[in-house]
Amino acid sequence: MTLLQEIPTGRYREASIPVLETKRLALRAARLEDAKAVAALANDRRIAENTARIPYPYKLADAEQFIAGANKEGEAAYLITLRDETIIGACGLMFREDDAPEIGYWLGVPYWNKGYATEALHALIDYAFTDLTHDAVQAGARVTNPASRRVLEKCGFQWTGVGLYRINSIKSSAPIDRFRLERSIWSALKTWGRAKRVS
Repeated sequence: MTLLQEIPTGRYREASIPVLETKRLALRAARLEDAKAVAALANDRRIAENTARIPYPYKLADAEQFIAGANKEGEAAYLITLRDETIIGACGLMFREDDAPEIGYWLGVPYWNKGYATEALHALIDYAFTDLTHDAVQAGARVTNPASRRVLEKCGFQWTGVGLYRINSIKSSAPIDRFRLERSIWSALKTWGRAKRVS
């Protein structure tokens, strides 16, 4: 029996990526039973307008579609949870054949300005450089979103220029500050401590 056959259908993706733990957070694969919580949290124009793929309004069907498609080939998607399992957002890596993987993330509005995004990204970056052995990662933040830019800068990302991204919720493109983090810079910033890999 293969691993896929041994794991119930809805749990294969969950078993295919490790749980990452930090001091206050756990990053884990999304499960179908998370859909209501994800939909309630993501249904906020302020979130949608600062991410490329989140529609607005964000409905239960959108959350179910996100969960069903998460962790397909070319992507590692995580829910960000508090240690009591409260879902507070999501993050992930999109892999590209010709370039460094791209990090994306969002947090529910009640969890802004508490350092959770930085903490979650530290864990995801560590995973990208250690387990996945990438040499660099990249990210973007809308030019109108200085808080997201600060998160990236605190994680060691260096600004590389401005580009345009299609933003689903506004049905248009918007200017994005582009950032890149090289392995050498990450190695020099290891003081943030390693995330603990659970599985």
